[in-house]
Amino acid sequence: MTDFTFWHNTRCSTARKTLALLEERGVTPAVRFYLDDAPTAAELQAVAARLPGGIASLVRWKEPEAAALKGADDTALIAALATNPRLIERPVLIGPAGARVGRPPESVLDLL
Repeated sequence: MTDFTFWHNTRCSTARKTLALLEERGVTPAVRFYLDDAPTAAELQAVAARLPGGIASLVRWKEPEAAALKGADDTALIAALATNPRLIERPVLIGPAGARVGRPPESVLDLL
């Protein structure tokens, strides 16, 4: 069993690089394909609480639909991400020491 969960989109080169970086360091996280298995609002809230930057750092702001979320409160952001997981920034590593968005990929290393 692993202590880490990795929210992954296989079409994302940054996510693939981040996963490879983890595996090079001997970490094989449980992989969650969040587009197929979307996190619930409660899961998003729990992960956001462990992320520097909170829920706003989980929003993929470059998506056109995210423009309508500018200035939204945390509750609205969580609801939007739970409803449309494509708006979740990727990848995300969740572990015992917290959670990090893997942009750049090396940003997850402080969780190891």
